[in-house]
Amino acid sequence: MRSAGYRVRYYDAFSRVYDRFVAAHSSDREGRLREVLADRAALPRGARALDLCTGTGAMLPSLARRAGMSGLVVGLDYSRGMLERARTKVAGTPGVALVRADAERLPFREGRFDAVTCSHAFYELKGEGAERALKEVARTLRPGGSFLVMEHEVPQKLLVRLLFYVRLLSMGLRKALAVLGNEDTLFRRHFHEVERIATDTGRSKIILGRGPRNASHDVSSVPGEVVLPGAKVSARGR
Repeated sequence: MRSAGYRVRYYDAFSRVYDRFVAAHSSDREGRLREVLADRAALPRGARALDLCTGTGAMLPSLARRAGMSGLVVGLDYSRGMLERARTKVAGTPGVALVRADAERLPFREGRFDAVTCSHAFYELKGEGAERALKEVARTLRPGGSFLVMEHEVPQKLLVRLLFYVRLLSMGLRKALAVLGNEDTLFRRHFHEVERIATDTGRSKIILGRGPRNASHDVSSVPGEVVLPGAKVSARGR
């Protein structure tokens, strides 16, 4: 439990520089790649979307614009520091809620979301944690829904690459490296179709999983704390 407490404190502190860190790694200081990821999610008006490990909420405005006024976009993270940063980005944006919960134990009923996204955070769910999170994503996706992960390729510049491996070290380097480059194999255990998509910067990639492989009818009873009032999201979803 001490390691869990350490990681919460780490992410609370990391929230202060998180956006600059991601921009440097992805060579995307304007945030264009998140628009690409949101486009790939192909959300219809009125859709429900979940942004897993939302961090400072950089994906949420892009998803909310596509889901429209009648849609619901949920940003989920277990770091209160990250969610406090996200709060400022979505202030006044209709149809957006922030939920503090664990990505490995999602507090939503099965089949709740049309799409789930995860931007530059999947490597932080390594080993059995990544498997549990993928299982939970597949459970909460509707039939035919998609899970889209955008992650860094290994950086070419020496300094940025060093920072990249420092980040992996903070998450448990050996287990994180086991995920790095093996995303397709992990996804195929949980989704019918898997596609790897290169981005125009060459510094990030998108892994797309379509259609949960196994339909689950279990209901999560794990509590989740709604941080931002607005669209109502309870511990059992909406």
